[in-house]
Amino acid sequence: MTPWLFHEGSTPLLISMPHAGTSLTPEVEAGLTDRARLLPDTDWHIPALYAFASAMGASILQANYSRFVVDLNRPADDTPLYQSATTGLFPDTLFDGEPVFRPGQEPDKAHRAWCLEQVWQSYHQQLADTLAAIKARFGYALLFDAHSIASVIPRLFDGRLPDLNIGTNQGASCAPAVSEALRACCEAQSAYTWVINGRFKGGHITRAYGDPANHIHAVQLELAQCNYMDETPPFAWQEERAAALQQVLKSLLETLVTSARAVEESHAR
Repeated sequence: MTPWLFHEGSTPLLISMPHAGTSLTPEVEAGLTDRARLLPDTDWHIPALYAFASAMGASILQANYSRFVVDLNRPADDTPLYQSATTGLFPDTLFDGEPVFRPGQEPDKAHRAWCLEQVWQSYHQQLADTLAAIKARFGYALLFDAHSIASVIPRLFDGRLPDLNIGTNQGASCAPAVSEALRACCEAQSAYTWVINGRFKGGHITRAYGDPANHIHAVQLELAQCNYMDETPPFAWQEERAAALQQVLKSLLETLVTSARAVEESHAR
């Protein structure tokens, strides 16, 4: 099993999908609880939801392994990203607090070290190499980290999550003009609720790679899954809902590309 799939595009945009994977190592699979075997915290159908992006010229990096093997959107030293409840580099609880593994059946340290080196490091090396190649070609690079989550998880947030949750690490991961353009794009539609830097401000990938001073603009989008799929097993894709959401996602990606280009062209003048 290769740790990731990669499609090379023709524009400055890279879409990262670190939680789309469903593959498990034998060591992880053997220890999962019955509930965890359903992979409830997966970013289900994200590659299908963004299938239109390759025609836009985006590069796409998609994880193959489940976050239960290793979470690619957490730092390698497992430093917590949020003060509130969260999950770590090697999740031992589901988002709702239930255990991932049966008692005493967690993978051992040697296996987790292998996952960190062969899966986590491999994904991040490809991510870094791709951004470097894009920047060398165009003079700047754009990173869009694509995620989704169940719309109601009381342990993580109160009430129902907004439909579109944009994270820019409190404005540090992209130029202010890019963030404002995305805000205007959200305000121009009324079908979906939205927030910028709400509960989800951007995970490790957004925070680690977003560096607008060095011409790399990164944005995370956390989607409420009810807008394109069923949130209960078997987590079925809902074509009509997905098609409507894809129109807004395309607008957001186009806005990211055009606003960042304008920022970079202004710097070059």
